[in-house]
Amino acid sequence: MKKYTRFLSGALTLILVSNSTSYAWNGRGHMMVAAVAYQKLTQQTKNRVDALLLLNPDRDNWLDLIPAGTSAARRKMMIFMIAATWADRIKSDPDYHADGTHKGNRPPNDPSASQNIGYDDLARHKYWHFVDLPFTQDNTELLAIPAPNAQTQIAAFRAVLASNSSDALKSYDLSWFLHLIGDLHQPLHCATCVGATRTEGDDGGNGVKLISPSNLHTYWDNVLGGSDSPSTALNAISTLPNAPADAANDLDVRHWVDESFDAARQAAYKKPPIGVGTGPFTLSQAYKTAARKLAEKRIALAGARLAKILNEELR
Repeated sequence: MKKYTRFLSGALTLILVSNSTSYAWNGRGHMMVAAVAYQKLTQQTKNRVDALLLLNPDRDNWLDLIPAGTSAARRKMMIFMIAATWADRIKSDPDYHADGTHKGNRPPNDPSASQNIGYDDLARHKYWHFVDLPFTQDNTELLAIPAPNAQTQIAAFRAVLASNSSDALKSYDLSWFLHLIGDLHQPLHCATCVGATRTEGDDGGNGVKLISPSNLHTYWDNVLGGSDSPSTALNAISTLPNAPADAANDLDVRHWVDESFDAARQAAYKKPPIGVGTGPFTLSQAYKTAARKLAEKRIALAGARLAKILNEELR
């Protein structure tokens, strides 16, 4: 696979291919989830994920993002962290192709939408990154939830990781799995606001315009800071709160979706500053402070749950 000339000087830059693309957390956020998880993995599980990620065709490019002189143990952790961004990296990789409708955010109506065939699949599957539960603030009729989506794919990948499937397939599924766990803990990847001016929903806040940044979804993606190097992301987890044990032990994905949906309605779409309509709105400092605290809790919880699943289920 060709080198990524756009990944320069060890910095991880994720390029948005359209304004309505749904990213969940930026590179730093996803790497923070993975860093939290890796520190909680048993040595046996670390060895297993290290071996599986060797099979990812983008791995050589990941090595370019790791500072020279990094110890072998720390390099393995950073590989795991960067792997959690792979599902976003392929969105701007010309070797992969767009599929689906609605700028790729709705699944195509054919079996390819939910296929799980490994790295031979060069579709971007952007609709796998979220599960938009609809809600309304003005009694507009709600939409059906498209499938497949992040919830259905996590279930599919989790089953493969716990099975006797080939390592080649497990590598592909693990690379997606690391990413989608983070996705489902970003509130705006589990909700879409339907209204009279947006009867098809707002694509997880992408349709809610802000003065800065451009829209609500982008704000939440970047709430913990810009996409950055794995070293910076690793350092950033030192300020995260500890995930409550009872919540970390809850591995029911439907519960995760409900948590994010509730957080979206109560915090992300909080009125004020977000009102009925498309904006543009201005976020208050109180909103920003609360959003960052919530994001830190969701990142810590996602990492703890990811580690528990891999320790208990990965074969």
